Amino acid sequence: MTIKNYSLLDLAPVNEGSEPADAFRNAADLARHAEDWGFTRYWLAEHHNMPGIASAATSVVVGHVAGSTKTIRVGAGGIMLPNHSPLIIAEQFGTLESLYPGRIDLGLGRAPGSDMVTARALRRNLESNPDNFFQDLGELQAFFSPPEESQRVQAVPGSGLEIPIWILGSSMFGSQVAAALGLPFAFASHFAPDSMLGAIKTYRSHFKPSRNLAEPHVMVGVNFFAAETDLEAQRLFTSLQKQFTNLFRGSPGKLQPPVDSMEAYWNPSERVGVERALLHSVVGSPSTVSEKLEEFIELTGADELMLTGQIYEHNARLASFEIASQVCSKQIH
Repeated sequence: MTIKNYSLLDLAPVNEGSEPADAFRNAADLARHAEDWGFTRYWLAEHHNMPGIASAATSVVVGHVAGSTKTIRVGAGGIMLPNHSPLIIAEQFGTLESLYPGRIDLGLGRAPGSDMVTARALRRNLESNPDNFFQDLGELQAFFSPPEESQRVQAVPGSGLEIPIWILGSSMFGSQVAAALGLPFAFASHFAPDSMLGAIKTYRSHFKPSRNLAEPHVMVGVNFFAAETDLEAQRLFTSLQKQFTNLFRGSPGKLQPPVDSMEAYWNPSERVGVERALLHSVVGSPSTVSEKLEEFIELTGADELMLTGQIYEHNARLASFEIASQVCSKQIH
């Protein structure tokens, strides 16, 4: 089985001993390389109150990366729509599309991208009626459509730009929304594997063609860590394992250096939880990751892969994604 595209999700990691400014420089450098290596998209995600993730002001960082590249599509994977008014997002992404025409994607989710205390600081109101997401999404789509004569509020810029919208999900909800509206669907299997196959099946079986998309398009997230040997790749992977262990402990921090073994870092319960969350992780030498990615594509039937890798050393992260490009290019239909 083959894929149509391979893309890259960057959480703009802030490493231990560094600052967000370093993360932004690394993001621009990685994006330039990803463009040269044939990646289709370079997405950044909205997270708040996370010392190890610098992409909280997601639209700003999207602009930084788009301005540092020439052809690769750049976008949000995603914007957490309940945190914002649809008009604000329409204006922000309308601005980005006006600056970088034909290169901007907008992925939308409904999770807070943070803990509930932070969500309250963002939203002021934690009412969570799922219908609000449909209403806000419809309002956002209307702002991107050509304005009607009687329309009193317009997104300037934004009106008429028809920016591609993706629905993101880590449960069944996102798949149902994407299918009903005929939009492309991206599943966060890189940290929420449990509902992946069910969500993909639901999306494909209930998809309704729209003027945006004639056939279903599924993107799946996968953690990717490659190096010259399986042992070195596994060592790089421990930075992400430590990050998730700290999340489970309620103490998120900056991305930590890798270690030779996790045994002294986590307890058995934490290990089970982390390994379950990171089930869909491809880790190993070039030959190993090639085999594992092929199995993952066969399992999911995905049209597109969204690869992500929280690797501490920037040069090691570059090397890992270069291997990814070499492996994925062989899988292109």
